[in-house]
This record gives sequence, C-alpha cells and structure tokens, in this order.
Amino acid sequence: MLARHSRSTHKRFAFFFLFTFPLLTLFLLPFAINPAQNSNPNSDTNPRPPRLAYLISGGDARRLRRLLRALYHPLNFYLIQFGADTSESERVDLGGFLRTDKLVRRYRNVRVVEPECHASESGPTEVACLLHAVAILLRKFQGWNWFLNLDVSDYPLMPQDDILHIFSYLPRELNFIDHTSNIGSKEHERVKPIIVDPALHISNKSGVFRVTERRSLPSSFKIFVGSPRMVLSRTFLEFCIRGWDNLPRTLLLYYSNFIHSKESYFHTVICNSNHFQNTTINHDLRFMLGIKPQHQLFDAMVENGAPFAHGFDKEDPELDRIDNELLGGSQLDGQSYLGFGLPGLIRPTSRSRKMERLLLRLLEPENFRTKQCK
Repeated sequence: MLARHSRSTHKRFAFFFLFTFPLLTLFLLPFAINPAQNSNPNSDTNPRPPRLAYLISGGDARRLRRLLRALYHPLNFYLIQFGADTSESERVDLGGFLRTDKLVRRYRNVRVVEPECHASESGPTEVACLLHAVAILLRKFQGWNWFLNLDVSDYPLMPQDDILHIFSYLPRELNFIDHTSNIGSKEHERVKPIIVDPALHISNKSGVFRVTERRSLPSSFKIFVGSPRMVLSRTFLEFCIRGWDNLPRTLLLYYSNFIHSKESYFHTVICNSNHFQNTTINHDLRFMLGIKPQHQLFDAMVENGAPFAHGFDKEDPELDRIDNELLGGSQLDGQSYLGFGLPGLIRPTSRSRKMERLLLRLLEPENFRTKQCK
C-alpha cells in the first residue's frame, strides 16, 4: 500500500529548525516562509517533494546504464554525458534502450548531451561541460530544485524515495558542497601555475600542459577548493548561468588557466557571493570508499547516512549487494511506477532515518555556521 511522508519525521525537522538551534533558525526561517511548502507541523498537508536533476557522466555505457537504473525515479530528471572513450556502438545501444523503455518513454525525463562536450581531464573544459549540462537542464526540464553530478564510479546507497523524502523538509536554497580556503600546498600546485587546456580550441586534443610563467594569489576574491561532487540548488546555478552580477563570469575567465578547475570554481563563486555564502553545508553527501577496510565497508556505508558512495570499480561486487539489500531492485527493471501512475507519491523506507541523522549532525551549530566558507 502506498504511503505519504511520515508526519512524525516532519515534526522532528520542524521542531529542530524552530526550537533546538535558535541561531540556525534565524538563517533558515526566511527560506522556510515559502507558499509552495507548508512549514506547519500540525498541518495535514505534507511538504511537496522536490525534483532532482542528475548529470550522469562516464565512458562506459554499461556502467552508465546501471547507474541510471539505480537512480531512476519519475519525479527526477536525468542528463547523460558520454565520455570521449565511449564507443559508437555503446552510444547506439544506450540510445535504443532509452527509446524503448516504458518508464523513460512515459515520463520523458532522460536526455543525452548532444553534441558531446569535449573536455580535458583536470582542465577548465570540465567546468565548461558542467555549465553546459546545467544550461541544458534549465532549458529542457522545468521545476527541478537541486542538481547532482555523478559519474560511473558513484552509486546510490538508498532508494530515491528516501532521498526525496528527506529533501522535502529542507529549504530549497541549501547547497551541499565540500569546501575550504585552507589550500596549503595547493597554492603552489594549483593556484600559482598557469595551464593551457587545448580542448578549449582544438576538438581532437585533450590533456593540459603548464607554462613557465606563474601568477600571484588574487586579491579581489578568495580561492576555495573542495570536492568536485556537489548537490547545488537551482537558484545558485541560475546565478552561475544568468548571474545578475559579474562574479561568475569573472571567475570563469580566471579559472580558464587553473588546474583542476572543477574542484574550485563553484566553491569560489558561492563563497565570494554575499547572497549565497550562507546557504552552504560543508559536505558533499558522499561516502568515500577506501577509508574503511574491505570487511567493514558495507556496514560503514549503511551506517554513514550519506545517500551516495564514490570510488567503485567496474564490476565491484558490492554493487550487487547494494542493489539487493539497500535499493530493493531497479525501478526501471521492475516498472513499479506504471501500475499506479502517481509519481508525486513517494514511499520512503527506514533507510531515510540514517540520512535524517546525518543532516541533523551537519546542521548542528559546531558543524554548520562555523564551517561555512572558512
């Protein structure tokens, strides 16, 4: 039987925001006053679930297809970006799958980036491809709230219903982005060197190279670095694409000669913007493989509460276990949404409580304000 959001979970989040942390409330309350989202814990109306926009990228079409199946939900939107090493036969095969799958055909929420975005690994063209993907999502799909970039080494650790359920209670302006201004040795490795990315102007070239000249640290803005995996709000990305001041464009020019631009561009934009710097949560919502011994890995992933994990190898045996024990099978394989035709009705599992606990920890005073753009 289908069930709507738990009202008890709604109450816990509401009381947390309104009573537990007064300083946090001063920041979040303006966001919560939103006619599209009911913030009254005694109301019979549940919060409207958000819609997520995923960019799925990589060169292995089989892994792209598996990741899409694990992530799929009719409420969300998906953009697939092939890698330079994806063969023509793989592209044709995945395209045929998207044209014939019943759910994809019904909800029309999956697209492929065409023409292919050509990027050099570690170069500024990676940022250009990300911005290109965001522009496509803004143009082709209406009503999404957050953007998430995943590649074939990523995988979800809970069903989309759980993620949508928890995100339903969050202000839509929040941005999950791991960041720091304490760049240390990166000052010499990334900030001062000047690189050239030939993919900016030569279609069949990739790989960056350094020039002998070096530059000083900028004085008109502060450099931030962090994880290239992010959960960014639509409002922030609209600012990056259509920004009402010149900050995103100025920084885009600066980062055209910056190594590993994807690990710094969005972080620097958001933390140098007075409008958005207080919307950051210093976490990328990923569990990183390799931090636990193999025999402890699965239990650590389950208990962590992060909705995604990063660092899986091709044919990693843990993926089958995640499918069977955490995800409950593929939505695209099971065709489970075709029976009731109500994509706005979500069915969270008990796994959502672990993500709830993670977010409550991230929103505690010592983890929230004190780690914003520092």
